[in-house]
Amino acid sequence: MRAAAAAVVDAGVDAWASERLGAARAERLRALAVDPGVPAFFGRTDGGHESFHIGRRHVRDDAGQPVVIDWRAPMSRPFYRATAADPQGLVRRRRFGFGGGELTGFEDELLGAGQEGDSRLQDDLESRVLLAEIERPRSGPMRDIVATIQPEQDDIVRAPLTESVCVQGAPGTGKTAVGLHRAAYLLYTHTGQLARSGVLVVGPNRAFLRYIEQVLPTLGEVDVEQTTVADLTARVPVRAEDAPDVAVLKGDERMAAVLHRALWGAIAKPADDVQVPLAGRRYRVPVERLKRYVDDLRRRGRADDDQRVLHYAAGRERLAMSLAEDARRQKEEAGGSPTDGETRSAARSAEVRAFCDTVWPARDAAGLVCDLLSDPALLARAARGVLDADEQAALLWPVRPRSVRTAPWSVGDAVLVDEVAGLLERTGGYGHVVVDEAQDLSGMQCRAIARRLAAGSLTVLGDLAQATSPWSAGEWAPTLRGLGRPGTAVRPLTRGYRVPGEVLDFANRLLPVIAPGLPAAAAVRREPGSLTLRSGADLAGPLAAVLRELAAAPGSVGVVCADAAVDEVVAGLRDAGLPAEPLADDGAPAGRLAVVPAGLAKGLEFDAVVVVDPAAIVAAKPRGLQRLYVVLTRAVSSLVVLHRGDLPAELAG
Repeated sequence: MRAAAAAVVDAGVDAWASERLGAARAERLRALAVDPGVPAFFGRTDGGHESFHIGRRHVRDDAGQPVVIDWRAPMSRPFYRATAADPQGLVRRRRFGFGGGELTGFEDELLGAGQEGDSRLQDDLESRVLLAEIERPRSGPMRDIVATIQPEQDDIVRAPLTESVCVQGAPGTGKTAVGLHRAAYLLYTHTGQLARSGVLVVGPNRAFLRYIEQVLPTLGEVDVEQTTVADLTARVPVRAEDAPDVAVLKGDERMAAVLHRALWGAIAKPADDVQVPLAGRRYRVPVERLKRYVDDLRRRGRADDDQRVLHYAAGRERLAMSLAEDARRQKEEAGGSPTDGETRSAARSAEVRAFCDTVWPARDAAGLVCDLLSDPALLARAARGVLDADEQAALLWPVRPRSVRTAPWSVGDAVLVDEVAGLLERTGGYGHVVVDEAQDLSGMQCRAIARRLAAGSLTVLGDLAQATSPWSAGEWAPTLRGLGRPGTAVRPLTRGYRVPGEVLDFANRLLPVIAPGLPAAAAVRREPGSLTLRSGADLAGPLAAVLRELAAAPGSVGVVCADAAVDEVVAGLRDAGLPAEPLADDGAPAGRLAVVPAGLAKGLEFDAVVVVDPAAIVAAKPRGLQRLYVVLTRAVSSLVVLHRGDLPAELAG
């Protein structure tokens, strides 16, 4: 198939056709790119008279006959859904095991009528091939899970495009992989629609995006945009950091009402008639009609959830056209017949522009927010009845900046600027948006994502027990409402495939405190010896000894500590002769032995995890116990906890 795509030649019809052919050929070759470590198939289904191999993408032979069926095709569904009780037309399901691209074994499960007693595998969890794939050492980016998708995961992956889904997934349940595989499934099933509108994946930070960036390309989907909320709203240079209480306030969705009032409240009432030039004459538009035009347009700009709401910049253009159309009607009543071009010229005339500049002034998003956070009087007018005096004082910058470029912009300010930009002009939307770690989104961040959603659907992924931001809610309803999909069904995933049972049980001791009422995840596998607790006044020596022992085994190792301790831990490990590299938010890879700030650990996984001084992690942030829960659930094979003195009381037992 790659050879056929590469052999496509240019017929030389014209330059445009040649360019399009070259682009299509390059895209096809990218989609057919091969990873030597990724096998072409991982399963086979045997029906009464047919057998199909199942793989990551469709493969055909020279005659055009299918050799491998894409895992997303309807014919592949029984591979994931069939059971002995409901074989869905299958008599056998075969799973293949691979190591480094080499076939290492296979395993059959008999499903046909009358063969239940012969089945060696009554439960997928008994499958040695599945367990070997789950436990395979991890190094580099996240892998796809097409070979191990479970029925409850497959049900979410194949949800219709028109349906928005919220996945409440405990650690290790595969929620991130499920969301990415749903994106791949939708792109396969609705190719034409999503090729036009696009798919967007939003993650919590760049380190996380770096970790997941190869999943979709491995599945043949190379044109999906992946970004963070910070990059999505990066309209101003961020150079400052807000205090936690100020960050919470700027993330409050009440700020949307303040910004709307600040923008639309600047519109003035017309004070005098306007002379509009049209086709060599001037026509007077009386002030009464001018007031009506302005009032009608302002009413259409009211803040609500209607996607057809008038944007501020469009309202200014329509006001200019309203004056020009008024002059046109006057000329027509006098027997003239002005052209459309003459009417448009009238709307661009100096007289009309001057009127609009006075009554409906052009605004810049960053400039408006800069003025609002610098001018107490302006903020007081916009926030009257919405924010109290203390909240207004907390929002104001200590010193008025000399210009927009030198303002002390924070991440929260950038989201406010993006909100105003969305009021000024329509924001382009996507056909489907996947939002991971959504439990940490503020109300204003939710609105920023909702603006990109347009009429599309959502896949929301997260875990309320891992909510570490100061504004995180204890339920999904506020987040789903902010994302513009309040009726979205919440689907739980509670079977933990990644984290060993001993580790998960230990971390679950925190749940009654951090997320009362949330069901604990149940691990599908146990690993005796996977949890080790060590205490001591000086952790440097034990840490180096543990890492030398772990380095002898294959796979990745993550040393997780409080954010402020990263430099000290890295320096100590290097002094001990260990090649430790810090994991940074810029997404740069950190090597096999990574020192991970607790604030960046969310969504990542390592074969072995060493948690250094859990008490310091808890004390570093207001939601320290939630952050510790995240940190404790990053391990696939083993977890070592090094602590000074007693463990946090919630973990004692």
